[in-house]
Amino acid sequence: MIKFVYCVRKKEGISDEEFYRYWKENHGPLVRSFAETMGSLKYVQSHTIDTVLNEVGREVRGMRQAYDGITEVWFESAEALANMLLTEEGKKANKTLIEDEATFCELRECSVFLTEEHVIFDRTES
Repeated sequence: MIKFVYCVRKKEGISDEEFYRYWKENHGPLVRSFAETMGSLKYVQSHTIDTVLNEVGREVRGMRQAYDGITEVWFESAEALANMLLTEEGKKANKTLIEDEATFCELRECSVFLTEEHVIFDRTES
């Protein structure tokens, strides 16, 4: 199992409220509508919360400003993702999603990459 991780920066001129609402209420359902076509198994949005703890965490590490959130999309394998992107339906879905992302994200300031998860511990399980 792999995850397509998308670090998101909102487009300049869009309020935080408008950005998070659109991402969740418009873009989220659009992604869901392509789930079968894309072979995606799970889709999660993590919206950055406004807390002083973000600044504290960055300052002590000398890091730059946080992203506005991240998206994670689970796929069976990198090969499954690559094969989907070669189909006409996959190309159309990907094009549609990118066009929608460009309406609320500053694409040149975002980042995407594939990851393989390694759980070191999970205290949420009973």
